Amino acid sequence: MSTALFDLTGRTALITGSSRGIGLALARGLGAAGAQIIVNARNPDQAKAVAANLANDGIATQACAFDVTDPAQVARAIAQCEAEIGPIDILINNAGIQHRQPLLDLDHADWRAVMSTNLDSVFSVSREVARAMIPRGRGKIISIASLMSEVARPGTAPYAAAKGGVKMLTRAMCVEWATHGLQINAIGPGYFATDLTAALVADPTFDQWIRGRTPAGRWGRVEELVGAAVFLASDASNFVNGQTLYVDGGVLAGL
Repeated sequence: MSTALFDLTGRTALITGSSRGIGLALARGLGAAGAQIIVNARNPDQAKAVAANLANDGIATQACAFDVTDPAQVARAIAQCEAEIGPIDILINNAGIQHRQPLLDLDHADWRAVMSTNLDSVFSVSREVARAMIPRGRGKIISIASLMSEVARPGTAPYAAAKGGVKMLTRAMCVEWATHGLQINAIGPGYFATDLTAALVADPTFDQWIRGRTPAGRWGRVEELVGAAVFLASDASNFVNGQTLYVDGGVLAGL
């Protein structure tokens, strides 16, 4: 009975930015739990290639290429997915970018690029998916927030501001949509070894600092986010709403 709570068989999950990194790991994890996965990337060929690889591993997979920063593309793509693939039961807002630069040197275009990808897209994609979920009276929306939804480091202002916004947008969506049967939550990763953090992992000084600052004493592995995602995507979390679940090795627990 307990394992049945986490079974995603028969459900369809759209994961934005799922051609690599955290998004790909979550696609594999939710697929292993039984979900049909809709792979998203801006490049159609890339989305199709990743979908084919997942299908070769026995995961039911479709590809849906669109730019999460273009609201018109988002609306068309979600409508097409609903019509041609079927109802989207689970949305994971994962697409994101990083831009490290001191605030005084930060160009407005770079600020807007981070905001558009990391925050605005969560609003656009969630709204379109919710428009289909609400009449059905059910749905799971999970956004990838960050440790930096709570804290910041020098040079990370746009990213921290966007991820702080993701945390609060998650709460706002909960307040408006929970009454319609939707659960809207977020996952806040700490420091994980990904494409976005490759330069930091390779920096001996920063690597040593992260290992010392993290109670677990190491960087996270993307596969370690799967459990939180499956929990929030499944019936096990049906009364969990508006929350951000931090998966950070303990960083936020101490100074």
